[in-house]
Amino acid sequence: MTEVAPARLGELFLFEDLDERKLAWLAEHGAVRSYAEGEAACVQGEPAEFFFVLLDGSVSMVQMVRGHEAELTRSSQPGVYGGAVQAYIGDRIEQRYQHTLRAVRPSTMFVLPARKFAMAVRKWFPMATHLLEGVFFGMNNARRIVDQRERLTALGTLTAGLTHELNNPAAAASRASAELGERLGSAQRRLGELAAGGVDCERIAAIVSLRERLAGSAACKVARDPIAVSDAEDEIGAWLDEHDVPDAWDLAPELVAAGIGPAEAEQVAAAAGDRLPAAMAWLAEVLEVAQLQAEIAEATGRISALLESARQYSQLDRAPYQPADLGSLLDSTLTMLHRKIGPKVTVRTSYDPELPPVPAFAAELNQVWTNLIVNALYAMEGAGTLTITTARDGDTAVVVVGDTGTGIAEEDMDRLFTPFFTTKPVGQGTGLGLDISWRIVVDRHGGDIRVTSRPGDTRFEVRLPLTAERTP
Repeated sequence: MTEVAPARLGELFLFEDLDERKLAWLAEHGAVRSYAEGEAACVQGEPAEFFFVLLDGSVSMVQMVRGHEAELTRSSQPGVYGGAVQAYIGDRIEQRYQHTLRAVRPSTMFVLPARKFAMAVRKWFPMATHLLEGVFFGMNNARRIVDQRERLTALGTLTAGLTHELNNPAAAASRASAELGERLGSAQRRLGELAAGGVDCERIAAIVSLRERLAGSAACKVARDPIAVSDAEDEIGAWLDEHDVPDAWDLAPELVAAGIGPAEAEQVAAAAGDRLPAAMAWLAEVLEVAQLQAEIAEATGRISALLESARQYSQLDRAPYQPADLGSLLDSTLTMLHRKIGPKVTVRTSYDPELPPVPAFAAELNQVWTNLIVNALYAMEGAGTLTITTARDGDTAVVVVGDTGTGIAEEDMDRLFTPFFTTKPVGQGTGLGLDISWRIVVDRHGGDIRVTSRPGDTRFEVRLPLTAERTP
């Protein structure tokens, strides 16, 4: 490194308004350093120790984007700068280079230690320093607040959806439970009528045994179309009418629903003898009890499945970072978003059964899946095909979320992951969903997100390392 004359610094647009005393101070604390073609003056991510100003030559500023270097700017103008440009903020942020500064051809640069640069800015431009700090921290605070609001909004939407989904099976279980009590009491009265009517114990035992066999066969009955059901009701209703069973046409639907036809009714008649009407009424009651029990079991099973999906989605009972099954995470997210998926949207999933668990912050990945799926549903405007697949590519797990929507405009592709950028109307999007997803996948998990899009086929590809590469 060599010294630089104050007058040389005064020729640069960056320092042209400084007086001789300040230029002399810069020259005293800085130095000139030469760089060969392709040599990096500073590297993105390394501690920010120096502020660089181009004296002659040509430099390019590059940044890692989606795993690849992207050139932000290239210049041969003396006075362009880079490196520790945020040194004036001091220790309130982690001071690391935000970009890589590389010589395009042999170049020389004025190099000033970051602490000296920070001291000069704060001392010589106190008002500008306060304004710059305000802009920097103001933008960070705004981003954090909107980020939190985005998460709370998503949580509220999912909570509303979960409440709606739980309401249906809960209502079904409540209704079936209320009816079950009534049917049990009625069935007991019918059985008492059989005994009071002189039916001996052997016949009652035969009828009870027959009920168990019929209930078992009814559980395995095949679903029929409405016309077949109507025909079956007419058939059993006519049989009951012929055998002088009261309320024959009221009993017919209940018996058909339980899978009882004329053949089964003949077995009841053989066991009940002249007490057929009471036996048939009792049979209809107890078979409906069995159906109500099945409805309650199905409803409570649905509730349990929804709660399990909610637990999987939130990952409340799991360590923050540990191996997770991507298929389970995706399924739980789809369950949480079920209300948003319209009847005209077809969901197709294909999960690689050989894909091993991925080291991850599972709840954060679920937020990524939520953002991608919601965006896909918005793009399809209520009709289309949502495709979700998982696969393995070497040491990387790949998740693809695809949709058949209108596609992404080419001019928007480079801005998709930019904070606050959105193609949605005002009030319908904050522009942080993909930015949050990018930070979760890339910064937190050491992965990558790639996008391909054309009308009718948009795919977001999330790539996650199968080995732990997280950022705490």
